[in-house]
Formats: sequence, C-alpha cells, structure tokens
Amino acid sequence: MNLKYRGKTKDVYALENGHFLLKFKDDVTGEDGVFDPGANTVGLQIEGAGKAGLKLTKYFFEVLREKEIPTHYVDAHLDDAEMIVKPATIFGDGLEVICRYKATGSFMKRYGKYAKEGQDLDGFVEVTLKDDERQDPPISADALDLLGILSLTEYAQLKALTKQISDVVKEELQNKGIELYDIKLEFGKTETGEIMLIDEISGGNMRAYKDGVYIEPLELERLMNEV
Repeated sequence: MNLKYRGKTKDVYALENGHFLLKFKDDVTGEDGVFDPGANTVGLQIEGAGKAGLKLTKYFFEVLREKEIPTHYVDAHLDDAEMIVKPATIFGDGLEVICRYKATGSFMKRYGKYAKEGQDLDGFVEVTLKDDERQDPPISADALDLLGILSLTEYAQLKALTKQISDVVKEELQNKGIELYDIKLEFGKTETGEIMLIDEISGGNMRAYKDGVYIEPLELERLMNEV
C-alpha cells in the first residue's frame, strides 16, 4: 500500500486496483483532553475509538447503499479498522457540511446572541471550508460559486443529499431512543461528476443525546449495536 495522507483520525492508502484504504485511528478531535466533534485538532486518544467509528460507519453506509444513496463505500474490515473506498475528487481543499437539528456547539458560539441552546433548527445545513488555520470558516453558496469551489447547481445537490443522509441517520438513531443534534459530513465527486458522500459517519462526527445527556462515541456505538 502507498500512504497518501495522514489525517487527524484516519490514514489514507492507495491500493493497486484504484481504490483507497482508510485506516481508522484512536485519535479523536477535541481540546485539552475533551472530545469535541467540531474541533480542528486532535485532543485525545480513546482506546477502541477507531474500530468503534468504523463499525458505525459500516452500519450507516450499508443502510445508505440499500437506499441507493451514492457513497464511496466499498467494504470494511472491522478487525483491522480498515475501510475500502472508491476514489473521489474533493471540492477545493475540502468542505465540511453540517446538518443541525438542535442549536449547540459552534452554532451557539457564532449565533448565541440570537439563539438558545438546544432550540430546534429543523435540519439547518451550513458549509464550512476545511481550513484549520482559519478555524473552518462558514461559506455561502454564492461565495463557493464565485471562488470556483462549488457551482450553485452542485450546492443545491449537496444540500439535498445532506438533508437526505442526515434524516436517514436521525431515523436510525431514533429507533434506539437517541436524538441527533447535529452531524458533519464530507462529499466528493466520482470520475463522472456525481456527488457522493465520503469519509465516515460515526460518533466522532455527530452529537447525539439520550434522555438529554450527551453520548460519547464509544457509548453511541454500544447503544446502536444493542439488540
């Protein structure tokens, strides 16, 4: 395998058949030893977080495949914390797309003058640039189009896919008595230009609550696998 990229929570390797292998790590984002899915830095290590994240990712990606929603997922090897994916072209240097059902996290940091913690947001979608130096600034559809990162047509497709995928995850969590507050997704394009979900769907990129209490990533994986 050819190492292509070392990420915060995953390493990426190129395979001979044109696919890529994602190696999930136990590193999670946060600050000062406190987990935060919206943080731009690795804040701590949680033993087993990599495999737990992959297990949830495999579950959700296979649900999406059944619903014929386009993703880069091919297969997963849970024991090795590895996932095989199709190649994708990212938008610019990468975008993060957040779907918010409740006001919390960075939304409150930016808009706390007008918003209340935990208020309903009805699946509000926002896009941020992947830019650690500038703290992942939010960007509008018009600015994305102006800068040649994403056309207005592609933005509309991206937003619709984000809502569709997030609603699927929300419903799956609700079946376990869990409430989704927000989720962060990433997208890329296939060789033919089709927009598809990439990266992962795990406890590390969402905030989920049960009975009003935040659920840590490993606990979320346990709850989702309870019979």
